[in-house]
Amino acid sequence: MTPDLARATDAVSRLLEEFGPAISRDAVVAAVAQACDDLRGSPVGALPELVERLARVRLDQPTVGL
Repeated sequence: MTPDLARATDAVSRLLEEFGPAISRDAVVAAVAQACDDLRGSPVGALPELVERLARVRLDQPTVGL
């Protein structure tokens, strides 16, 4: 597992804990993966935080998980 993948896994774990059963694990994994793709090319040091923040915003939208 690469360090970037490990950090993404950490973000998934934190977001699952934050959102609880309101959002499925699959939705969280998809949001984190999409955030990673969308933020490709961002400064490496900032990437973990940016990915988690972007995924959180997307998961907090009312249409996610429907």
